[in-house]
Amino acid sequence: VCHGVGVTALTAPVQRPPCCAACVRGMRIFGKMKDLAVLQAPKRIETEADLAAGAVVLVARDPRFVPILAAVGPLPLRRNADGFGALFAAIVGQQISTAAAAAIWARLEAGGLTEPAAILSAPDDVLRKAGLSRPKIGFARGLARADLDYAALRDLPSAAVVTQLVALPGIGRWTAEIYASFALGHADVIAAGDLALQQAAARAFGLPTRPGERDLRRMAEDWAPVRAVAARALWAYYRCATNREGIW
Repeated sequence: VCHGVGVTALTAPVQRPPCCAACVRGMRIFGKMKDLAVLQAPKRIETEADLAAGAVVLVARDPRFVPILAAVGPLPLRRNADGFGALFAAIVGQQISTAAAAAIWARLEAGGLTEPAAILSAPDDVLRKAGLSRPKIGFARGLARADLDYAALRDLPSAAVVTQLVALPGIGRWTAEIYASFALGHADVIAAGDLALQQAAARAFGLPTRPGERDLRRMAEDWAPVRAVAARALWAYYRCATNREGIW
């Protein structure tokens, strides 16, 4: 149960908001927010206040998020430190469940295997026992050798960050966009290739089929300049509707 809305209620498209006090309050609150003369969109998501400001802009851009935000409550910040560890963690999380990714990362941390030097010196069998597949071992070592200027990435726009990161072996657009969103705090980026986001969008908006990456990216154009806030809302909606985390 999320903020008074049960899982059953959340399976219905949110064009017809669930009948609950939380949603009614949310509609009133966000309705007033929407009428503000000036809507200030945060350029970065660093604090809960940034998320709240982004939510104001989001519901003004797409009112269908009003019942979603009312149902899920405060959005998780999910703001992580940038650098090798954050990008390595995104690689670990590629194409596996959030529970599996968390378990593997815990084993890596316990073994002191989250820094470049440790990755380069550890034998393959040690990394495999921690849970890394053979390809991911190669990707991790490639990242460790890349000597990436993480500090320089902080000042780049999202598109430039993605371009630089996808040039590295094993890093696709999903990984790059996750890093830009959570490690750099970019407010207007969405990992449209994420399966949980696609499933949440289909369920929330009553779509006949799950949108693919291209379709979701097109939908998300309406959520600019706070697409990262929309993504957090949809991941939270997914968690409420399925009782599973959509993002690690």
